Amino acid sequence: MSSVPPHPAAHEALRQFVDGPCDPSFLSALHKALAADPGTDGVRGERLLRQLRAFGEELPPARRLFEDPAGLAALHAWTAVADPALCMTALVHYLLCLGSMAQLSDQPAALESRMAALEAGRAKGVYLITEVGQANSHLATATRAEFDPERGEFVLHTPDPGAAKFCGAGSRTVPQTGVVLARLYVGGVDRGVFAFVADITDEHGPLPGIEMSSPLEVSVLPLDYVHIRFHSVRLPFAHWLADGARIDGDGTFHDRAGSPGLRLQRTLRVGQGLWATMPAVAAATCRQSAVQAVNYARQRRTQGRLAPGAPLLGYRSQQRAVLGALADAFALTCAAHRASGMWADSLAAPDTAPDTAPDTAPDTASDTASGAQQADAAMGFSPWAAVSAPLAAYKALAVRTAARVVDDCRRRCGFSGHLDVNGLAGYHGFHHAFDTAGGDSQLILYDVGRTLIEQYVPAPEPDAPDAPDAESITSPLWWPALARRHEHLLTAHLRQRLDLRAQEGVPGTVDPVDPFDLWNPLLEDAGLLGELHATRLMADDVADALARTTDPGLTRALAPLAALHGVTTARRWAGSLLARGTLRPSGIDALTDAADRLCDAILPQLPLLTEAFAFPDDIATAPLAAPDVNAATDAGLTWTLGGTA
Repeated sequence: MSSVPPHPAAHEALRQFVDGPCDPSFLSALHKALAADPGTDGVRGERLLRQLRAFGEELPPARRLFEDPAGLAALHAWTAVADPALCMTALVHYLLCLGSMAQLSDQPAALESRMAALEAGRAKGVYLITEVGQANSHLATATRAEFDPERGEFVLHTPDPGAAKFCGAGSRTVPQTGVVLARLYVGGVDRGVFAFVADITDEHGPLPGIEMSSPLEVSVLPLDYVHIRFHSVRLPFAHWLADGARIDGDGTFHDRAGSPGLRLQRTLRVGQGLWATMPAVAAATCRQSAVQAVNYARQRRTQGRLAPGAPLLGYRSQQRAVLGALADAFALTCAAHRASGMWADSLAAPDTAPDTAPDTAPDTASDTASGAQQADAAMGFSPWAAVSAPLAAYKALAVRTAARVVDDCRRRCGFSGHLDVNGLAGYHGFHHAFDTAGGDSQLILYDVGRTLIEQYVPAPEPDAPDAPDAESITSPLWWPALARRHEHLLTAHLRQRLDLRAQEGVPGTVDPVDPFDLWNPLLEDAGLLGELHATRLMADDVADALARTTDPGLTRALAPLAALHGVTTARRWAGSLLARGTLRPSGIDALTDAADRLCDAILPQLPLLTEAFAFPDDIATAPLAAPDVNAATDAGLTWTLGGTA
């Protein structure tokens, strides 16, 4: 397990890889803002607002950050490592609230004072989308925004208790501005779901017409969650984030989206920023978790009878776990760069929606349903995959991978891994909560898999990778090729099952199978295919990142990490790989020995990897990251000696 000190050039190359295209001056300002002491005075919401204010003082204006996806990704990645609750607040504040106002408003000047207050941290931004009364509420938003033509305003109303919004807007002592998703009615006709800007609270509590529940505690991600109802709250016309739609003086409605279903997709496209950022957040928390787990395993001496006094890291089982965590953190970092780049491309691309046309929205309930069907093909369970299937898939895979990696690191650190001061419990809670937040990951994977099955076109199978001999299986290119082949085989298999069910029809009749009956038995496998697709995307990202690496020292450090990620991922997919014949039993048997050989290649690189992957001490303050874990833990304690008789 010998190691060598990191070479300065290799360390700098790896640090640049981790940071990606983010401007070093931005990282310096971000470091300063996060290291600022927000104080302990006041309730949780007040402390979070002070931290947002520190961002406003040190960082470029938030609206400029939407031109810098790499900077936004770094902002939230660093914040997640320092304080997961602050990260959740910032994600909603910047990407969803401010992002909606910046990207969807047709009258930004009328919102200037509110946007400036949000940028400066004088107000906290919230996003109100989920309704409590039904599953998949995003597809059937019940909150109403009715246009009042006489006053030129909108009336925001919660029609029944089930339409109450669930959100983190319970900070009753700070000003909060919300972006509320509501169904727009013009002349009594449903025109689709739009976003509206509504003030929620000031320093004295909820504003008139805003009804707020008592707090709802979520211990895994402690924030001020509540249910909110609206009672005929009047909103100025400019608070409608119309995104090119308009209402003429005679009440005629125009919308370039063309149907309520497509309108929902356009309203929710701000979610792309969240999904593009989550892989960076997941990568950051995984890197820090893995560094801490490696640090603990190197220091912790065991007294097992096999090898009394041996460090934990000497055990193969521990190596596979903590070095595997480093490998998965590296893979997530590659995926994060790709996701951020995809969002940047999306922001730079011209808006392809048609120019605002005369009223194309239907005037009857049946026509409304017919128009919405234009978007339903990719929106079976949630709207997210229809907005951006790749970014939604990245989000789902990132949070699930991070929850697994962090939890494994936590368990491998014993009692220390469960201490709040070491941060792993907070990281795990954050990602576990985000499995359903920001777009339910399982619903995303259902839709991604279902779309792949429906769009499958028979094609020659991708070439099988070489048989997993000792050399090929430790190549970084082995897993991407295997994953690509497995995705093809699984998609073809599920399409055959779908076609067979469709051909069977309803027994005793010539009627086609109802869509629910057709898909219901296939959903679990469709979700598995969606997850495999996202896993394959990340495998390709790893291979692409290595292909662009020109520094020999960096390649020497990263190639075994890439290969170990592939081998350990193949082990997790062993059952599916065997079921489809993508890998034979002998190939599965070879994975463990390959993992051990790759661990041997990684061990000498640990000083380089851990130094470059770790966050500064004043950002990640965990004793588990200290040179002496026991001493650092002890330094945070106070002691009381009982009296003696």
